[in-house]
Amino acid sequence: MAQLLEAAASVFCTTGYTAASTNAIAREAGVSPGTLYQFFPNKEAIAIELGDRLMHEMRTTYGEALGPVAPATTLEDAVGAAVDRFVDFNCEHPVFFALMHGPDIPGRIAEEHDALHLTLVSRVEGLLSAFLPDAPAAGITRTAQVCLGIYKAGLELILAHEGAERAAYVQELKNVLFRYVEPLAEGRALATDALATRP
Repeated sequence: MAQLLEAAASVFCTTGYTAASTNAIAREAGVSPGTLYQFFPNKEAIAIELGDRLMHEMRTTYGEALGPVAPATTLEDAVGAAVDRFVDFNCEHPVFFALMHGPDIPGRIAEEHDALHLTLVSRVEGLLSAFLPDAPAAGITRTAQVCLGIYKAGLELILAHEGAERAAYVQELKNVLFRYVEPLAEGRALATDALATRP
């Protein structure tokens, strides 16, 4: 099964979900289509299994990336650490971006991705609240949504490059996010009292 999922990830990244076929996945895995059908009835079942595993791992990643921050942490350091964690995950699993952000996401994966996105917005709101303790809730939500939109756009550029050029795009993404949030936070270090009230 692991071999088939790895092959599917490669095919989905190369051709996209819609153009992928079970025959192409079987060929990439070095097995017959009959062997593939012993594990999965169709392409959607493969994508759902792969998506479930990736989303579970992504939840662990954002739990670590957006967990409690030490009181002396600066906004720039917090942004940098979160971006590094998420970019590393997506670079290790490029199929996550291909499946979750493509125009042809299978239905159940789309629903789970929407739920994951809402949870991620909530976690980003928690991080931002620590740096923007006086901001209204609606403002924090808007800022969190814009941060995620910026991140998604930047991630597409990052995944399209490798080596030193990829690292340069990662730094650009950190700069953009920091410069967007920094005026709102007025360059303050993390407020200890805000940490105490974080969910």
